[in-house]
This record gives sequence, structure tokens and C-alpha cells, in this order.
Amino acid sequence: MQQPNILWICTDQQRYDTLGCTGNSFVKTPNIDRLASKGVLFENAFSQSTVCTPSRASFLTGRYPRTTRCRQNGQNIPEDEVLVTRLLADHGYGCGLSGKLHISACHPQATFAGERRIDDGYHQFHWSHHPENSWPTNEYIQWLQAKGKDFKPEPIEDCNYVQAGPNAADHQTTWCTEKATQFIEANERFSKPWLFSVNMFDPHHPFDPPIDYLQRYLDRLEDIPLPNYVEGELEDKTYVQRFDHNGAYGMPKLYPFSKMSANDHRYLTAAYWAMIDLIDEQVGRMLDALERTGQLDNTIVIFMSDHGELLGDHGVYLKEPFFYEPCVHVPLIISYPGRYASGTRVKDLVELVDIAPTLLEAAGLPKYPGMQGKSLGKLLSGEPSGSEKHREDIYCEHYNASSKQDGVGGFATMVRTDRYKLAMYHRKGEGELYDLTADPNETVNLWNKPEAAGVQAEMMIRLCDRMAETVDPLPVRLSGW
Repeated sequence: MQQPNILWICTDQQRYDTLGCTGNSFVKTPNIDRLASKGVLFENAFSQSTVCTPSRASFLTGRYPRTTRCRQNGQNIPEDEVLVTRLLADHGYGCGLSGKLHISACHPQATFAGERRIDDGYHQFHWSHHPENSWPTNEYIQWLQAKGKDFKPEPIEDCNYVQAGPNAADHQTTWCTEKATQFIEANERFSKPWLFSVNMFDPHHPFDPPIDYLQRYLDRLEDIPLPNYVEGELEDKTYVQRFDHNGAYGMPKLYPFSKMSANDHRYLTAAYWAMIDLIDEQVGRMLDALERTGQLDNTIVIFMSDHGELLGDHGVYLKEPFFYEPCVHVPLIISYPGRYASGTRVKDLVELVDIAPTLLEAAGLPKYPGMQGKSLGKLLSGEPSGSEKHREDIYCEHYNASSKQDGVGGFATMVRTDRYKLAMYHRKGEGELYDLTADPNETVNLWNKPEAAGVQAEMMIRLCDRMAETVDPLPVRLSGW
């Protein structure tokens, strides 16, 4: 069997409802939509953490955040964790990366060099955690400076919360793509299989699209819907949501929903969508490079994001220990022409932790014993699942994964079925329970409502089961005693 190449595109902080193929009529995403039309679109894919580092460590290892022991931003993944890229490299794959990795502490105060690495398997490592000039090792900044330019977003007069970023040709998303296309072209003459991770920072905040991409939305600003927020809904929600209502991460100047105007909200949504339009154009460039070099038919292409973004829904911006659909429900499209189903939409619940074992299976390699995810192979092949579901429920966690100024970081876990979602805020006596059929906008919290007591008890048992099942499967048992 010829082993497939793998082009793994992962955006940062992109929610599910931001593509034409997932129902958004505002954005321009013809290239990603084309990828979905020729591949498999997972309608119910969920991240295992609501912030970057735990989520990325999870889907790169096929293990849950609490299992990897990489549970927080600003933390280093342990040296003994094994990434799927390492396993593929050990079996002949040439692996490369452009953009961020973020499975270790990544802050100028933490390391001068940028990001500490474990034995991750990447042979080429074009690193740029974010566009700002925070490290001398930021290759994107080096690229800009070689062009005689610098990263200098400009303020926008009508909105304090959006910036005009570099033009499209100078954007970090474009640089990430340029490195990917160079890698694709360099491998045209060689038979050795490869994997390339494209990890652009967009559409992560600060919201800074090229001004001409933003203008398309400003021309119809009044048509942009306001965030999904019902006045007073936070009275029956958790403390941390009420806290962040006055400023993301508890910071009063960082997108304080309670002080923002309707115009502010629409500008932010416009900027977010404009960044996704740019992502789509760059996805098109990579797909064209695969086709131009004759490698498209033997390449698995993955398009996904590490977690979502509230974008003002429920009166809060960005993310934290929140498990609303915009936070945990992410795009996931996988294409492999001639091998996987084409133009298929899968409704089964799937987790990002399932991707790593899927890639090993596609490469004809055994599943690593420490992996906890379940291969998506059957769903990708188009085999009818019958009455058997890929998963009965989804598990997600936030173990002090974000810092808070008041010291409350949020130890919270979530379980979600097709119909219900329960989130428990441990040691706080707080929680959330939603009937996603009756209340798809997650406005009415049924936690501790007498009429929902039976469902709450059942979902708490599910949550306990999932927490127990995420115990590390390593070391492997060698005998009966």
C-alpha cells in the first residue's frame, strides 16, 4: 500500500458556523467548501479543551488533556508524550510545520527562543506562534523584515476593538501557506511520504484582517447579526461567565461585552469573518499546489480548528471554562480522493482526539498503545454505521487551563450527548445543563431544576464514567498478575 501524504491545516479559535458549507451565508469560503464537496464533513466534531495548549497536545497525541498532563496554557508538555508526527517520522515520513505548535509555554517571559520542543518528529520547523514581533526566532517577522516591512496593525476609527492588519500578501496566514506550498513543491519529485502541519494564528484575536477584506462586511454592517445573548441570562449561569461579561479573562479593557455597542459587536464579527475569508484563499493556494504537482490524489487533507470562539455569544468574548457550542464545536473536513467518501456529511459525534489514530491507520501503522482516540476510518470510508454510533457522548475539560486575575482558573468538565449537555464546575457548586433539542441556543440552564433532576443525574454519571475512562492506558499490562 502506498502511504498517503498528509496536509494538516489547523486554524486557531475557529467556530463551526463560519464556513459556507456549515451554513454561513456571509463568509466567502469557496475553497474549503470545495474540499468538503470532495471529502467528508463532520457535522459534530468537538475539541477536548476550550483553550490552545491542552487541545493541541490532545489531538497530536490522541490522548485526553488530563492524560497527557498538559492541561494549561503556559505549561510544557511532558517529554515522554508521543506525538503522531513522531510516530509517522519513525516510519519514514518527512514532517514539516509552519506557524504555531503551542504544546509548551510560549511567552517572551518563559523562553527567549520561542517554544521549547520535545522530540516531535518535525524535520522542518518554520515557527511563528503569533504575528507580533515578540521573539527574534519568529520566522514570520524575519520574512516581513526581508521584504522591508514590519508588523504594524493600524487602529480603525469607528471601532476600538478591531485593527487593520497587514495586507493579504504580508499576512501571517499567507506566510504559513507559502511555507506549505514550498514544501509541497519540493516533494514533487520524491516518493517518500510526507506530513505538513499548517498552523496559522487566524482567526484568533486580536482581530486584524486586511482592511480590504474587512471592507466587504462594513459595506453591509447592519445586516450582520448581533451575538446570541438574552438580557439577564447570566443570572442563572456560573460566576466566571458573569465575571467575564465585563471583560474577557476578567480584564476590563479586553472586549467588555457589558460596555460594548451594537456597532462594536458587528465590527468584531465582521473582522472575524474577514480573517476566515483570507484563510479560505490560502487553503485554495495549497490545494492548487497539490493539484499542480500531481500529489492531490495521494494526499489526505485535513481542515480543522483547535477550539472555538464565543464572539459575544452569551455575553462573553474569546474563551475560558465555557462549553457552549461556539467554544467546543469546531470544523473538521477530511479528504482523500478515491479512498475516502466524497461529498459526505457525517452526523456522528466525533472528537479531535480521534484524528491521530485515524492517521496511523491510513498509513498502515498500528495504533500506539497510549492513544485513547477511536479511528474515524469507517466513517471516512462511507460504510453504513447501522445502529452503532461512533461515540455515545463527547468529553471536554478545562483544568485551570486559563489564568484569572482573581486566582480562579476554572476546574470544569463537560459531557455532551446528541440531546443534552452537562458542564460541572468542580468545588464551586455550580453547573450547567442544556436540552439542545428544546434550547439549541443554550439560554436556559436546567442545572438543579426539579423537572430536570433525572436527566441531570444521568448526565453526571456519564461525566464520571468519561473521567474514569480517561485514565492513562500506559503502561501496558503484561500479564494477569
